[in-house]
Amino acid sequence: MRNFPTLETERLILGELRSEDAVDVFHYFSKDEVTQFYDLESFTEVKQAENLITNWNNRYNNQQGIRWGIVLKTEKRVIGTCGYHNWSSIHYRAEIGYELSPEYWRQGIMFEALSRVISYGFEELELNRIGALVYPHNIGSRNLLISSGFSEEGILKDYYLKKDRFVDAVIFSTINKNKRQNWA
Repeated sequence: MRNFPTLETERLILGELRSEDAVDVFHYFSKDEVTQFYDLESFTEVKQAENLITNWNNRYNNQQGIRWGIVLKTEKRVIGTCGYHNWSSIHYRAEIGYELSPEYWRQGIMFEALSRVISYGFEELELNRIGALVYPHNIGSRNLLISSGFSEEGILKDYYLKKDRFVDAVIFSTINKNKRQNWA
């Protein structure tokens, strides 16, 4: 991967995050309802968003993952992100992660973004398996994954340390059925 791919859907542009997007990223990462089910604490300064963007971009440059900024075509500002981490090209798998600013929840935006990112993962990255880890009580994310074609595989006990206590994670996955048929 050389040039960062820009993806489009009917309402969205999924593109490379830039340092000037830090204010938008800070806007929603500073909200407890966003970080409640995330492996980060709520941000208290824009510098944290700048560091996160740098981290995501470094992962892309090192071929360890890819994270797109989600922009509504009508608004031209980052309202969330979606992408892959824990990417293993030799095993044809990655984990997907995402978040969205609360004022855009329950509008089908993340389903739209996730659908495009999943198809990119299967078609362009040639992934066989896409996994996702979510907190058991994150019903919105669980429902999103199921409606996006993921299946629940089980619970990883005490998987995360969050606010000085261990919490479980539910693992979901979707398999590239075309790749499986081609290799069978």
